[in-house]
Parts: sequence; structure tokens; C-alpha cells
Amino acid sequence: MTLDISFMPMRVLIDGHDTDGKLVLAENQLAAVFVRLEGSHHAPEHRGWWHLEAGFGKCNVRAAPLFRTPEEAGAWVEQTLMSNAVVHTGAFLARPGFSEVSARSGAFLDRK
Repeated sequence: MTLDISFMPMRVLIDGHDTDGKLVLAENQLAAVFVRLEGSHHAPEHRGWWHLEAGFGKCNVRAAPLFRTPEEAGAWVEQTLMSNAVVHTGAFLARPGFSEVSARSGAFLDRK
């Protein structure tokens, strides 16, 4: 079974300036808010990538990977919601089928 994942563009106020954002809906329920990394305070190799600003339910994780596109972020939301994953602290374990990504503070998902 797959979830109906949809996106709603939204400007997000972060650090006093607005940022390009996407609300990610799963079955018409807000699951996550992603923002595009912009500005000189981000590493050049990450500018333009998408970062999980807020997650809800199973998507409320401290260390989500960065994504090249909103569609990759949506696939992560779907996979996260459909899994029986347990969040652990430690090194990020990349999942098959995703582009190489980097984690913010190092958590990985361990399937039960």
C-alpha cells in the first residue's frame, strides 16, 4: 500500500527572513514542513537542498537527511510513515534508493 503524498508551497519565516518551504501532506494530513537551504550560512554543497524543519508523528525526528528535491523528501515521509522504525541516536544509516544525503546530528532508523 502507498500513501497519497502531496505538497503545498508555503513561505516559512526562519531567523527573521522568509524561506521557500513545502508542507508535505500524507493522506491530506500535515506530516512535515521542509525548507530549501539558502543563504551564505549554509555549506555551499547543501544550498538548494531541502531540510526537515518540522515533522509530525513518526516524522518528528531530530536527524533527518537532506534531500535534493521535494519529491525525495516526500518519499522519505512515506517510507517513514509506513515503517515500524525505531529512532536511535548514532550514525545515520542511508536507506537504499535514496540519493547520497547527509544527516544533521546523526540518528538512524533501525527496522524491528
